[in-house]
Amino acid sequence: MNKALTLSCLLVVAGCSTMSDVTESVKQIAGVETSNAAKPAELLDFEPTIDVEEVWSDRYGKGVDQLYIKLIPEHEGSRVFTADRDGRVIALDLESGDEIWSIRNKKFRISGGPGVGANSVLVGTSDAEVIAYDAENGEEKWRTKVSSEVLAPPRIARSTAVIRTGDGKLFGLNVETGKRKWIYDRTIPTLTLRGTSPPVIYEGLVIAGFDNGRLAALDLENGKQEWEQRIAIPSGRSDLERMVDIDAEPTIYDDTVYVASFQGSIAAVSVYDGSLLWTRDLSSYASLAVDYAHVYVTDEKGNVWALERDTGTAVWKQVGLTARQLTGPTAFEDYIVVGDLEGYLHWMNRDDGQLVARTRIDKERILVPSKNAGDLLLGFSSSGALSAFKSRSREVSLSSDEE
Repeated sequence: MNKALTLSCLLVVAGCSTMSDVTESVKQIAGVETSNAAKPAELLDFEPTIDVEEVWSDRYGKGVDQLYIKLIPEHEGSRVFTADRDGRVIALDLESGDEIWSIRNKKFRISGGPGVGANSVLVGTSDAEVIAYDAENGEEKWRTKVSSEVLAPPRIARSTAVIRTGDGKLFGLNVETGKRKWIYDRTIPTLTLRGTSPPVIYEGLVIAGFDNGRLAALDLENGKQEWEQRIAIPSGRSDLERMVDIDAEPTIYDDTVYVASFQGSIAAVSVYDGSLLWTRDLSSYASLAVDYAHVYVTDEKGNVWALERDTGTAVWKQVGLTARQLTGPTAFEDYIVVGDLEGYLHWMNRDDGQLVARTRIDKERILVPSKNAGDLLLGFSSSGALSAFKSRSREVSLSSDEE
């Protein structure tokens, strides 16, 4: 029953498509087992080459369990902010995990957030509301109605909060009052993955991916479209075969937008004019990680790739975690980290993709990528377990003991 609920939550149907069209790749995302589905790769023993220390860990809020709602902890300065489905928003000390403040309104069914900026913490609800809290003490500042459920974290820059709704719209709100400044509307396809791509704000532009496989840049102040680029072209006969959702957050590095689409491609796009720099056929519904040399991708089958940042050429591929329903990768220090369906975090060497450590934060699935918070890595499970980790190489550890 829980897996059926997960699958129904994973797909948003706007027409008369039937569930019999669902492919094995979509079932894998949902965690639905079938006779044809690939079995999760067995975790093999290996000798860790780094030490991973758990600095603090606790359960903050109730989590999202089987609802496939990606509530992603956010950090700013010395604080971490997290939210749960039952209307709870919590501020924690980053170094210790101690609670600074906590509020709860049972009327709110939080489905997106939190977003942090301008001394505000914003969350969105399934009832199409956006609520703003004071980041210092948790006092409610305002609430505003939008057009539909909010499934992505709000983004804040300058005086504007950008909200992405499930019906394909972007709202620009005054971050101090909640008053609408602009709205941008896109028609969504008949059938889409549940979830929406969080917008990214960069040098006065709002960069957002859409369920039709297009990427657009808008002016932050007035919502005017500056450019649009097609990342993936729908193909196939059924609505599901034609799904090319951009569900993951675009990543910007060195004035280039890197973005992934489901049943489509990975693409590098100029942030200034939207021109395509390169594309690579590789299907992914997860966010990307980027550093000075590589783009890191988790594909829909659970392989983890490193691609050359300038060309998209494959550098390495980690195939030992297939069908483990991996999160998008996170770049942390010298490592790439992904979470899986059993609450494990898998640590890989950035240079060659070899596994260097494995930690576990929960027995429940990890839905969201880990968060790089400076010298700490934050991992968050679907049942609300939040853990902070530090890492160090085994060589450093041994030499210190000898001294």
